[in-house]
Amino acid sequence: MKPPEHSIVMMGVSGCGKSTVGHALADALGVDFVEGDALHPPRNVQLMAAGTPLTDNDRLSWLQALAARLAEAHAARRGLVVSCSALKRAYRDALRSGAPDLRFVYLRGDAALLEERLRTRVGHYMPASLLCSQLDTLEPPGPDEDAITMDITEPSERIVDAIKARLLATHA
Repeated sequence: MKPPEHSIVMMGVSGCGKSTVGHALADALGVDFVEGDALHPPRNVQLMAAGTPLTDNDRLSWLQALAARLAEAHAARRGLVVSCSALKRAYRDALRSGAPDLRFVYLRGDAALLEERLRTRVGHYMPASLLCSQLDTLEPPGPDEDAITMDITEPSERIVDAIKARLLATHA
């Protein structure tokens, strides 16, 4: 598959598989992967680790940093896969400011599955207690956003294959 000349954001709440699927998709496309959590400022990480939900203001510098990475890839006509919760349309619009042709892949799952995944996850600062606030904040992509929505009950390999097929179909 020819690497895309656009960027892709793997979006959804914590525990949906953004990093796992994002890494696999980037590998399959032969492009770089950016772990969005790694660009959070230390204060945001401290807040989340303490179980405090982030505000729009807390997220602003983080979204700007991600938009800058997307802008770099866009300017270089390089594909890039980024993991970012992108919970609200306004956040997705901020990311699009860096790459107007940005595509979103929304990894959707029910609360029970997400909670189970978070309970068994190790080595991440985001506690399962913040899942409810993320679900309350989530604004799923609207039809006009042309996002690819994937059910997280499928194995990650199938999700990646389905995303690749959708990307090929839209660029054929």
